[in-house]
Amino acid sequence: MASIEENPVGVAHDTIETNQLSDKQRAKIERNRQRALMLRNARLKARPYPKEKAEKTISAAVPTGEKSVVQGKRFIDTGAGFLLEEDLDEEIEKAPIKIVHEPAPDLTSDPYSCIDCQQGFRDSYLVKHFDQHICDDCRNKDDRHELITKTDARNHYLLKDVDLDKREPILKYILRKNPHNSKWGDMKLYLKKQVEEKALSIWESLEAIEEEKQKRVDNQEKAKRKKFNKKIQALRKEVRTSLWTRDLSEHHHSYGEEVCIDEENDMYSKECECGHKLTYEKM
Repeated sequence: MASIEENPVGVAHDTIETNQLSDKQRAKIERNRQRALMLRNARLKARPYPKEKAEKTISAAVPTGEKSVVQGKRFIDTGAGFLLEEDLDEEIEKAPIKIVHEPAPDLTSDPYSCIDCQQGFRDSYLVKHFDQHICDDCRNKDDRHELITKTDARNHYLLKDVDLDKREPILKYILRKNPHNSKWGDMKLYLKKQVEEKALSIWESLEAIEEEKQKRVDNQEKAKRKKFNKKIQALRKEVRTSLWTRDLSEHHHSYGEEVCIDEENDMYSKECECGHKLTYEKM
């Protein structure tokens, strides 16, 4: 019975405190509530994806009671509402090494005929990567079948990227890691023989390529010389302006004897050493 009587008393007490608020206080409370709602909505617009999303992503990736690696870190879901983070250096998981075997040559088809030695063969490096009917023995004899980079193909044979990758026939290439820096992109290696044939189809002869290369070198030299001459001219102007000084000393006229030039009107004149002539009338 005591508990039944206390509850109405508490409700009545809260009601009395609420009724004691004036209209001004209630308006202030309402303004503060509206301002808080506006700030909350502004934060949501600025960052629509709160931290809860990242936590849900990690919790979804880590099943309860299991281990999983998320963004380079291993987490264990304890099932108690938090995740335990482990150091991967303490226990390194060794993944099985995958060995990729190259397909065996097709023995059912007719053998290829080498262009150089006219011998038959089933498979070779150039046939596999560049579709050139050259056996491995002839490939290793000389440097005619060496590989060149894309940069060398553009510089030595004056080819563009369009000529190498888009203009028919499109040249085949292989990708290799950059030996200068492994973080850079892979290198494209082309067969030198095919690049030379593509260059001859565009420039018609190796002499034309050499003439164009010499022409470009001459143009570069002219541009450098022109730029150098401009710098020399600017330097000369600066030197001239720095050496030239303005004479700021005052000049006092020193006139000679006066000469009468008009006796009727009493007009006289006298001349300074600097050439200035003064004409005046005597009263």
